[in-house]
Amino acid sequence: MISESRTIWWDDGIKTIDQTRLPAELVVITIRSVKELVNAITSLKIRGAPALGAAGGYGVALAAMRSRFPDRDGVLHEMEIAAEMIKGSRPTAINLSWGVERVLRAARSGEVADEVREIALREAERIAEEDLVINKMIGKHGARLLSDGDRVLTHCNAGRLACVGWGTALGVIRQAVLDGKEIHVYACETRPLNQGSRLTAWELMEDGIDVTLVCDSASGILMRRGMIDSVIVGADRITRDAVFNKIGTYTHAVLAKAHGVPFYVAAPLSTFDASHDESEIVIEERSGDELRRLGDSRLAPDGVKVYNPAFDATPLELVSAIVTEKGVFRPPLMPPGI
Repeated sequence: MISESRTIWWDDGIKTIDQTRLPAELVVITIRSVKELVNAITSLKIRGAPALGAAGGYGVALAAMRSRFPDRDGVLHEMEIAAEMIKGSRPTAINLSWGVERVLRAARSGEVADEVREIALREAERIAEEDLVINKMIGKHGARLLSDGDRVLTHCNAGRLACVGWGTALGVIRQAVLDGKEIHVYACETRPLNQGSRLTAWELMEDGIDVTLVCDSASGILMRRGMIDSVIVGADRITRDAVFNKIGTYTHAVLAKAHGVPFYVAAPLSTFDASHDESEIVIEERSGDELRRLGDSRLAPDGVKVYNPAFDATPLELVSAIVTEKGVFRPPLMPPGI
């Protein structure tokens, strides 16, 4: 049974699935302060571009609802401070700042403090509700790219856990399955925090979709043996010249090009950044201990130098098509207004 449940919502605070606890247990946490939200984002309890957009919007609304200032300007000032804290928690993913700024911009139209609070929460809820609709549209457009019997490679997690619901890359696969197509998914484990093995494999198995887990470096042999018909991934930011996604995506794109395998990106328009090029984007670097250790176990010598970027950039010339809520676009053609 394919799930359509939400992964983030408002209930006197921000309710969300703690993604760090999966697949061992499904735990819903309540975030009641901006500091807690920033911690949840940096620790990857909340992750995935569309989910971060909703979280950013809810975070600004949370600051408004928790503000004790009686006047409009005081509430807005607290919201603006919160906005900067939230945006700084994950700089590469553009949806986070997009959600923050959208709610902040809407709230400024309020004339009194209570109206500011009401508008902020209403706008945050609208972002979350729109995400579900947008992802379904992405799924319908993208499912047409997949044929019955296709074997699809995906990287990281671009499913409902990465969104408010349904998913982007996995949303395409879900829709194809609902359309009656037999799809087999190869899910890369995705270093360093194993979002593929922990989250994507879990999601697909929960939905009854055929999935095989592989290590990231197995994609080359799979393509060379003709075992992959297409690659589909999500995105955290799409600039004028590149797609930013979880580290390892660029490698799969290069291999796909070399083996004549279509490489698709599924993302909402809110992930596009038309004002920047790849060279201008800061790629977040994670703690070296994410590679050195696994819980209390050492995987590498303590103190060894580690380079641990969270994302890489895939040039658009390696992308076969980008699937959005407005349809399928093949580079260099981009969605209207981008």
